Amino acid sequence: MQLHLMASEGSLHGYGQVFLQLIRTPFQHADMVWGVVPLYFGWLINETNSSKASYRTAAQTGFALCWAAAHWLWQYFGSHPARETRHGITAFFAVNMVVTVLVLAVGLLALISGIRGRFPKYGSFLGHTRFSAYFMIAIFPIQSNYLSWSWDRLMAILVFAVPIWLSLHVCFLPLRRAK
Repeated sequence: MQLHLMASEGSLHGYGQVFLQLIRTPFQHADMVWGVVPLYFGWLINETNSSKASYRTAAQTGFALCWAAAHWLWQYFGSHPARETRHGITAFFAVNMVVTVLVLAVGLLALISGIRGRFPKYGSFLGHTRFSAYFMIAIFPIQSNYLSWSWDRLMAILVFAVPIWLSLHVCFLPLRRAK
């Protein structure tokens, strides 16, 4: 059963409820746990590394992005009746597929760059992609098709992006290895 939460006129409390729904949903469905837990683990590992661009970070991030995209494709084309939306040519299906393809493409590029030890021209940003895990985790239940895309969900993800990044940055600063 899906609970639709609407952020009351852009209030932080309303977006907080929407954000909590995004974070809780993967842990309420066993078939989503195996997909989201490695993202959390990879995010924590990346947070303990230097913020300097590296091939190691690119490989870690590339693997996490490919993992998320593979899980979304598996979720999307498997038979899971608990989903909020169904397959079909809809705007939401198109958005989900575009996001999945982009995540997979960037993930493969980052993974290959990390393994080869060489970034493509203008591609060194792939070594700075630590924060991409936040977005993968936040959109995970949407991309897994358990929740649908909505402006409230998108706004909740954006509203909490900087506070979460700052919190993690400060919390992991003592553990981060400067190289």
